[in-house]
Amino acid sequence: MQKQGVIIRSTGSWYNIRQKDGTIVQGRLRGKFKLKGLKVTNPIAVGDLVEYKEDEKGEENTVVITKILPRTNYVVRKSTRKAHHAHMLASNIDQAILIATFKSPQTSLGFIDRFLISTESFRIPTLIIFNKIDLLTEEEKEYLEELCVLYKSLGYDCLFTSAKTGEGLEELKEVLSNKTSFLSGHSGAGKSSLINTTINNVNIKTSEISDYSDKGKHTTTFSEMHQVDKNTYIIDSPGIKELGLVSMKVEEISHYFPEMRDLLNECKYHNCTHTHEPQCAVFQATNEGEIAPSRYLSYLSILDDDDFKKNPKAR
Repeated sequence: MQKQGVIIRSTGSWYNIRQKDGTIVQGRLRGKFKLKGLKVTNPIAVGDLVEYKEDEKGEENTVVITKILPRTNYVVRKSTRKAHHAHMLASNIDQAILIATFKSPQTSLGFIDRFLISTESFRIPTLIIFNKIDLLTEEEKEYLEELCVLYKSLGYDCLFTSAKTGEGLEELKEVLSNKTSFLSGHSGAGKSSLINTTINNVNIKTSEISDYSDKGKHTTTFSEMHQVDKNTYIIDSPGIKELGLVSMKVEEISHYFPEMRDLLNECKYHNCTHTHEPQCAVFQATNEGEIAPSRYLSYLSILDDDDFKKNPKAR
C-alpha cells in the first residue's frame, strides 16, 4: 500500500520520512530518479513529498521510496564533486533566509547576490539576515543599513540579529512562523546558534570560528528539517563556501536581477549582454547610479564563471 510523507533528512543513501501522523520512518530509493532538465547528485531533497511502501526485503521498519511528487520550487547549487551537476539544497519552501555576516567570517556581496539569483529564479521570497551584529562598530552598522536600503528597494527584506545579545530574535520568530523556511549561509555565520537560540525544541551542534582562517567549520553535515510547531518548519543546511549557479543560460542571468529585468526591453538589441553593446539601458542605468555598482559587478562576475565561458548555452 502506497503512503505519502515528507523528506526531513537526507544522509546520501537513506532518508528520514515524516509520515502524516508525525512518526518517522527510514526509506531508501529503489532504482534511479532523474530531475527533468537538470543533472543532480542527489535525486531527493529535504522538503520533497514522496510516495513509499514497506520494504519487504529490507530491514524492519524501513520503506522503499517509489515516487517523488512534483515540486513547487527548489534551491540548487553547483556540485563541488561532479562537473556539470547540481546539488539540491531544499524543495517546496515558502521562503529562503540567507544568514550573512560582515565579519567573522565576512560574507561577500557577490555571494549574497548569487544566492538571491538562485531564489529569484523560482520567485522564492528571500530574507537577508545580517547576523553577529554585536561585533560591529557604529560605522560598520551604518554601512549595513545602507546595504539594507539597497536590497529592500529590490524586494528583499533585511534583519539585524545577534544570538549573543538577543537583537532581532523576536522578529525572526515572527518571520519563521507558519512557514517552511530554508536557512543557508557560510560556515561560521551563526546559523545554528540562531536556530538554537530562537527555537526552544531544536538543538543543533555549533563550533567556534578558526582564529587562523577566520572561517567556520562545517557543523551541519546533512540537510535536515526541524519542526518548530504544527505549521512551522526550518530546513537547516550545511554551510556553503561558494555558490555556483546551475540550470541557467547566459542570456537569462539579467532576468534574475530585478533592477535589470525592468530595463531589458529598453536595450537596443534584444540579445544584449549588457557588457559592451551600444544603447544598453542596463549599462546606462549603472553609469547614472540607478543600478548599484556592486550589483553590476556581481552580474559581470557571474558571466565570467568558467562554466558559462566554456558552455554558455548549456547551464
